[in-house]
Amino acid sequence: MRKAAVERKFEIIGEACTNLRTESPEILDRISDASQIIGFRNRLIHGYDSVDDAIVWDVLQRKLPTLKIEVSALLDGKQ
Repeated sequence: MRKAAVERKFEIIGEACTNLRTESPEILDRISDASQIIGFRNRLIHGYDSVDDAIVWDVLQRKLPTLKIEVSALLDGKQ
């Protein structure tokens, strides 16, 4: 259940980035690895049968903290 919840949250993050690409590309430009985030979302959605749990865990550990900092800065108007 936890695995499904984590993957679902990544799907939502990727979908939000996809929407930003259309609605506010200038904001998306301030997010590191935005295109990889969208690609990761697509892999989770369309290639769910070949998702490597180790990769999901690596993204959670290494990439999510940076994204959190960047989004917080955007929301605070600091970036």
